Amino acid sequence: MAKRLVVLGGGESGVGTAILGKKKGYEVFVSDFGKIKESYKEVLALNKLDWEEGKHTEALILNADVVMKSPGIPDKSPIVKLLKEKGVPVISEIEFASQLITVTTIGITGSNGKTTTTMLTHHLLKQGGLHVGLAGNIGKSFAWQVAENKHDSYVLELSSFQLDGIESYKPHIAVITNISPDHLDRYEYKYELYIAAKFRITMNQTEEDYLIYDADDEVIAKWLEQNTIKAKKIPFSLSGNNKEGIYIENNTILSKIEEEFKMPINELSLEGKHNVKNAMAATAVAQLMRIRKQTIRESLSNFQGVEHRLEKVLKIQNVQYINDSKATNTNATFFALDSMTTPTVWIVGGVDKGNDYDELMQLVNEKVKAIICLGVDNQKIINAFGNVVDVMVETTSMSEAVKVAQRIAEKGDTVLLSPACASFDLFESYEDRGRQFKAAVQNL
Repeated sequence: MAKRLVVLGGGESGVGTAILGKKKGYEVFVSDFGKIKESYKEVLALNKLDWEEGKHTEALILNADVVMKSPGIPDKSPIVKLLKEKGVPVISEIEFASQLITVTTIGITGSNGKTTTTMLTHHLLKQGGLHVGLAGNIGKSFAWQVAENKHDSYVLELSSFQLDGIESYKPHIAVITNISPDHLDRYEYKYELYIAAKFRITMNQTEEDYLIYDADDEVIAKWLEQNTIKAKKIPFSLSGNNKEGIYIENNTILSKIEEEFKMPINELSLEGKHNVKNAMAATAVAQLMRIRKQTIRESLSNFQGVEHRLEKVLKIQNVQYINDSKATNTNATFFALDSMTTPTVWIVGGVDKGNDYDELMQLVNEKVKAIICLGVDNQKIINAFGNVVDVMVETTSMSEAVKVAQRIAEKGDTVLLSPACASFDLFESYEDRGRQFKAAVQNL
């Protein structure tokens, strides 16, 4: 008799898993406590898959042999608790799909920089002629692509939520870009639980596999001191102290992996210290995957960057508008403010995930001339920076925020949207927030 697969959540990862499950002979049922988008309903209908929305019917769920839970559903939700009490395995899309393939995967995680590093790595491998897919937290779901036998290898962007749901999955090459407090609301506000979730990426790796990591990151370094892993370690670092992996010497990226590789930093297409690190991580992967040095160099110098990540939108009356909507925590905003070279009008706010604004204080003091709050509740931002900047304005819509910014900004200034918060109070997603910002700027 066919095994029963229940998919919780009818979004991208859920629908992809359902399609793959059906293809592999499972009896499949999709259940979403919210609403399923029309486009996904059409796909479910086309594939003759059973689904429900607006509820979780226990009788149809608790009889599962295996349950795939979408990353957005917390472990503490009632249906998940019931499943665990019954001893039904609850896994992530990544775990489910990876059990059904033999191709190589590269898994990339971290609090910040993982999207840029994932897209840059994919760009390097693709330019190097590999038939490589891009999935995980990004683009079309991994399971969906596996169902279509799309690629020989995959670069996967993995969030801590996705890693929480793995049991046997192991990437051949794992990357941890950095670790800073984020999503602590999902980890009982215990930083060590969040750190442990990130390191699940290497837990099943063997001596044949690789872990690429930021050796300058104190949290990562400390964890590696206290725990043993089997994978071969490849550190990257902005200091020349660590000659084992990739490091910087005389403003040049220098790598000793496989064979020597050099690239002057000023030839990278992406600006900023954090992007040097992203480039080093991607280079390490490309070298391990045997991409030619010339191809790596060309790809690092022509990569276009990621939408909503320090994306230059327009210059109007000599004021540069920058969309960094993807900055959903203070650490990401730190990188954004750090890379500003002109007086900055900063648009900030949204749903706070337990932010500590103290770490931004020095940069705000140095770079920011005015703060525009864009959120339903801005009190914490006002308390933090009220005495630091001369101008503080509260707004409740993107068009209002951008108009106020235009009034405040003078020639040579930058208007930076870098919210340091999630977007769900006023927007559908950080993408929606970024698009609204770009549209508002274009309408000035």
